Amino acid sequence: MSYMLTPTQFRAEFPPLADSVHLASCSQGALSSRLAYALQEIGHSLQDQGAPWELWMGQVGRARERFARLIGAEPDEVAVLSCASEAAFQAAASLDWSRRPGIVTNDLEFPSIAHVWLAQGQRGAEVRVAADTGENVTAEAYEEVIDETVNLVSVPLYTYRNGARLPVEDVVRLAHAQGARVFVDAYQAAGVTPIDVKRLDVDYLVSGSLKYLLGLPGIAFLYVRDGLEQQRDPELTGWFGRTQPFAFDPRLLDFPRDARRFETGTPPVPSAYAANAGFDLIERIDPHAVQEHVSALVEELAERLAEAGERVASPAGARGPQVAIADDAPDALAARLAERRIWTAPRGDLLRLSFHYYNDRSDVDAVVEAISACRRS
Repeated sequence: MSYMLTPTQFRAEFPPLADSVHLASCSQGALSSRLAYALQEIGHSLQDQGAPWELWMGQVGRARERFARLIGAEPDEVAVLSCASEAAFQAAASLDWSRRPGIVTNDLEFPSIAHVWLAQGQRGAEVRVAADTGENVTAEAYEEVIDETVNLVSVPLYTYRNGARLPVEDVVRLAHAQGARVFVDAYQAAGVTPIDVKRLDVDYLVSGSLKYLLGLPGIAFLYVRDGLEQQRDPELTGWFGRTQPFAFDPRLLDFPRDARRFETGTPPVPSAYAANAGFDLIERIDPHAVQEHVSALVEELAERLAEAGERVASPAGARGPQVAIADDAPDALAARLAERRIWTAPRGDLLRLSFHYYNDRSDVDAVVEAISACRRS
């Protein structure tokens, strides 16, 4: 096994950080040398081999295996899809709402997933919302709306809006006690937080490559717990959702017994190359060291911004890898920071400042000073 990278060594893998501050990993991870090379590599495969499907499928399979290893799952428990919306739809569409019509979500859910749950109303699902307190959602709020009629409970590990850590373990316990399944969105966690799906005891978990996993948009991974009873066969399917995709039998609609039954058409090959470039780096850092490093930066930034009079919207004691500040015009503030080559991620009425293992205290200094300068001018 390769030796583990220190934060300084890890940072050196990202050339743009020599003259910029990347605090937008909650939206898109920084560009690494390995990712740049991977994009060239797929171009070379086309030029040198024409249509190297065996090579490409190897990239897809390798990405599946590496994501499974990252979250403590088996490769057969992971479906390769395109995005969180597709993953949520595949989970929801496999459920029979006539038996148990309830879906529980919350207002801090990423809209792309929440919209999928709402659309299931056309099939008889009834969406219930665990009320939030503005910055976070409590287990008690979930308990109020989970009963024996609920089929699926959705809870993000960290919310996209302000990075708050939700009480996933408590929600899983409450849901399973009523016979409901649990869907976890880990897009804002995978890559900077240790994840063990067996310890969490979740039924579905989705994440993708573009954020803290240091790849690009276009590929997502859906974990489906082994042995989970199928209430319905998938409706959205394709040739990679077959037991033998390369049999090319247009009359046979069979489904694998494992998570691959949720796969659809041709996999996102370029994004698989990008995902593997990200995994090359993720596998060389200790997830617990990453969490500790990121947490220290988050707490320092939150404290300094609060001292400077900023309205910190990430709840103390439950902060993930980002600090969000409330602002009347976060897009304008982000644009002014971008003029200083500080990349951030505005959403709604918040400006999100997120950290990875490649960030350090100089980034905290830079953004605090820059925001202060913007306020003065």
